[in-house]
This record gives sequence, C-alpha cells and structure tokens, in this order.
Amino acid sequence: MSVLDSTSTILASGVRLTVPLAFAACGEYLAQRAGAMNISVEAMMLGAAFTSVATASATGSATTGLAVGVLTGLVIGFVHGNLSHRAQINTFVVGLVLSALALGLTSYLITTKQFASHQVGTLSIPLLRDIPLIGAPLFSVRWPAYLLILLVPLTWWLVQRSRWGLELRAVGENPQAADVAGIKVNARRRQALLWCGALAGLGGAYLAVGEVGSFNQNMTAGRGYLVIAAVIFGAWRLGRTLLGCLVFGLADAMRLALPALGVTLNPQLLVAAPYLLALLAMLLFAGQHREPAALGRPFLRGST
Repeated sequence: MSVLDSTSTILASGVRLTVPLAFAACGEYLAQRAGAMNISVEAMMLGAAFTSVATASATGSATTGLAVGVLTGLVIGFVHGNLSHRAQINTFVVGLVLSALALGLTSYLITTKQFASHQVGTLSIPLLRDIPLIGAPLFSVRWPAYLLILLVPLTWWLVQRSRWGLELRAVGENPQAADVAGIKVNARRRQALLWCGALAGLGGAYLAVGEVGSFNQNMTAGRGYLVIAAVIFGAWRLGRTLLGCLVFGLADAMRLALPALGVTLNPQLLVAAPYLLALLAMLLFAGQHREPAALGRPFLRGST
C-alpha cells in the first residue's frame, strides 16, 4: 500500500471516529457555556447506541433507530436536569450514576436478545469524493455525518448570536445577576442539557447504526469523557473543541490502522492512546483559559 493510500485510510478512519465525538461535543459545549457540567454525556451516548440498534432491529429501519437514539439522549438529559436542579442532587453524582446505570443496564440487555444488523446509507458527493487524499474521507460517508454542516453553525449561532444564547452565557458566568435580570437560571440549564442530550444521543446512535451496525458491551468506551476533555482542550470555544475531537478521533484511528499497516506497537498502549492524549491536553490547556465562572456550581436563589 502506498503512502498516499495509507494516509487516506487513516484519515477516513479518523473522520468516521470523529463524527460521533463532534455531535456530542456540540451539545456539551453549549451545556458547559450555561454552567452545566454534563458528566452524563457518556450515558447519553451509550444509551442511545443501544436503543438505536434495538429499534433498528425491531423496525428494520436504521433511520428510525437513529431518531430513537436522539430521543434517548433527550430523556437522559431531562432526568439529569431534573435530578440536579429540582431535586438538588449533586450534578457530578447524578452524571456518574447515570453513566454507571447505562453501562450496567445495556450490558445486561444485550445478553437477553440478538439484534439484527442495520446501518444507515452512505452518501457520496460526485467529483468531491475523487479529490486525492481527502475526497473519500470527507465526501463519502454515512449520510448523518453531513448533519454536522448544519448543527455546528447552528450551535455557534445559538450560543453567540441569539437572545437565548446570551441568557445561557449569562447563566454560566453569573447566575445571581442573571436571576436578578429575570432569567430562569435552572430552566436555561435544563434546556442546555436537553440540547446536549439530543446531540450526544445522535452521536451514540451514529456510532451504532452508522458506523458499526450493531451494539457491543460498553460500546462507547469512554468517548463521552473524551468529549468533555475536548471542550476543555478547546477552551470553551466551539471551533477548537471540534479540533480536539478530530485529534482524539485520529489518535483512535491510529490504534486501528497501524496494526493493519504492519506497524507493531504495544496493543495496550494503542488502546490507551486517545485517553492519554486527552489527559495530556487537559494538563496543558485547562489552566491557560478561563472556564465559565459558574461551571458546575449549583444555583440556589438568594445564595451568593
């Protein structure tokens, strides 16, 4: 295999592995700008991956499975928001419990039934797919990947240009002042968690019925936590967050591609590489940029 073909193969694999991270990262970025540290993004992705495969198997439609995956993420976001804001349970505890519950429940359910394999179709763009090196990786992918062309600018516009986004950012920076201004702080945070749930659910469902076509135990394998690391790596800016997703996706692609190309490395090191890279990124960049001032802090009216 030529160097060009090898590079194109790694890029194609990297793009495929970046897409589910990018979907979830758009949602996590918006949630964190509202001050909601959504640790349950792993639960959203994993739960959506399972329900999308189960639904696709039952209905024979991968697209229906994709939609149910989005709905699953929304439900988990709704549960997280209400437990954190209405029941006033520590949001980090809620996120960890939901992630553990999703892992345990899906691990059990996958043993109870065999699911038929279904995948959404591939969409290739003529002429563009023939561009050397980048044509196949970028312009011949499963069709839901092209939703990022809409969702990325929409997420940016919602946060940076809409009145709702202005209120979200105010809630993430100074919730007490936002409350005085008449903004419903916890309601805005719950809305941000719903957006995050929908997009993280889309990411998990894409991984399952887009790229793999089946569900395996612990299928997301910590990708939800990579998404959180990408937002920190990106200094709470959407463009840099997506760049972080691409870096992690390419690192994961190298794990899969190097053995196929005849490069022998320690397999455990290859598996750990994306997560080691995420840890390194947080160590290098977390202290260099200021996070939203109220990130992860519960809001109680009248508190200071």
